[in-house]
Amino acid sequence: MRFEMVDVFANGAFSGNPVAVVLDADDIDPALFPQITRWFNLSETTFLLRPTHPDADYRARIFTLEREMPFAGHPTLGSCQAWLSTGGQPKRDGVVVQECGAGLVQIRQDAEDPARLSFKAPPLIKNGPVEGETLDRIVGQLRLDPAQIVSASWADNGPGWVAILMDSAEAVLAVEPQRHSPSRMDVGLVGPHCEGGEVGFELRAFFTDAFGAVVEDPVTGSLNASVAQWLRSSGRVSSGYRAAQGTRIGREGRVDIDYAGDDTWVGGQVRTMFTGHSADWD
Repeated sequence: MRFEMVDVFANGAFSGNPVAVVLDADDIDPALFPQITRWFNLSETTFLLRPTHPDADYRARIFTLEREMPFAGHPTLGSCQAWLSTGGQPKRDGVVVQECGAGLVQIRQDAEDPARLSFKAPPLIKNGPVEGETLDRIVGQLRLDPAQIVSASWADNGPGWVAILMDSAEAVLAVEPQRHSPSRMDVGLVGPHCEGGEVGFELRAFFTDAFGAVVEDPVTGSLNASVAQWLRSSGRVSSGYRAAQGTRIGREGRVDIDYAGDDTWVGGQVRTMFTGHSADWD
């Protein structure tokens, strides 16, 4: 069993979000996928298999520590990087097609910077305003100041995200959430930086683990994708931008958003940091 440890959306070594990618997983008992994921103990581990769709280059199954995901952003780019770095050859020039639970996802490699990969954001499964009891619960769990909330919307492209727009990046960075939630939570906060800086928006992503602990994710491709779609559809942005994430937990994630026609592309630097293979086990 070969595997790679890939740093995604990094702005320097070990500054992004790591993902473990297990290659040639067709010969592994799928019942072991969750166990291997828990052993790696990263937010996600992916398993690459032969595709079942004729247009796909490979198939990825994406696992968190508690469940399988139909789609996730940084595991998608990490999987593509591992596939390419171990000899994968796409069927179409310049575009890699990943098959996953959400369907087919296109990934492109920058011709001038091979370490830069971008995925085409999948359509939202659920959108629309978040109000009433759901919003009140989130406000309480994250200890948000309602006066600083500009808008809230479902922004679910697989993980179940709720996106909350705050009035500033400073408001996002100041949030100190409760450390335990009695109910499941997948919430992204976004706030604008002052114009003219390196980044346009600051994001933070919070979710609950299997024990109800509130965890902050370092850099989240799926959230950045759905937030970018929401900001554009609501008329708050009209051109691409760079987002920062992971600031409060010592990371320096950078996510670049590019709009091409009706499509939203989410990209950044993706690098293999470690490669290896398993020892014999039974």
